Amino acid sequence: MKDDHHAAADWWGTAVSRIEPGVIELRGRPVQDLIGSISIPAMIWLLLRGELPNARQAALLEAALVAGVDHGPHAPSIAIARMAVTCGVALNNAMASGINALGDAHGGAGEQCVEMLEQIVVREHEGTDREAAVDAVVSAWRIRSRYLPGFGHRFHSHDPRRDPLLSLVDHAVAEGTVAGDHLRAARGVESALNRGRSRPVPMNIDGATAVIYAELGFPAPLARGLFVLSRSIGILAHAWEESQQGRRNKGPIPPSILPTYLG
Repeated sequence: MKDDHHAAADWWGTAVSRIEPGVIELRGRPVQDLIGSISIPAMIWLLLRGELPNARQAALLEAALVAGVDHGPHAPSIAIARMAVTCGVALNNAMASGINALGDAHGGAGEQCVEMLEQIVVREHEGTDREAAVDAVVSAWRIRSRYLPGFGHRFHSHDPRRDPLLSLVDHAVAEGTVAGDHLRAARGVESALNRGRSRPVPMNIDGATAVIYAELGFPAPLARGLFVLSRSIGILAHAWEESQQGRRNKGPIPPSILPTYLG
């Protein structure tokens, strides 16, 4: 049986970092060797996966992170952060308030889309024809919801972030950085979804970033975590902007507009 000292030391045992007097190592690498030599996307990759990405992997991850930073004050997470900061809380509290709103309906579609694409890719690897794999998985997801995660957008008929991201993945496939299985699965879903439709429902930001995260080998739950990291930048910017405007106790609608009474 371990003595109390070792039991206490093992309680928070971690492979992520080693911190001792005069020593800070991240995944076994001295922080002084990383400062100024790697990017934030590369640092994210290192901490999550225990190794450094190559330059092309880091650039693809960075593109996905850049694409998701903000979607304006009508996004609930950003509106909440802006309201919170007018209540007198600090920036970190306002950010946490907004981030805590990133749930299954607002912020979770990327994770869900990775799950869906993985199911298609697994079926293909087991020998199922791609179209049949897509149809089976889409049908199963339709039972869960009439919305397919990563497709369609309540605000954009064509998400302006989609094409640049997919173009980068196409390039990454061509140069051998990623395999392309999830990209092909996503395009298969898009084709199946729009079969017989007069108004197309294209892939959105969640679908495009899900393709990138899946192609880079990130498990589905990390797709949500990575989106939260990305969106927290926009949340910070909006909370800071609101804090500079001098308004107090700002509610979701102007005081001149009263909520409809339903009693």
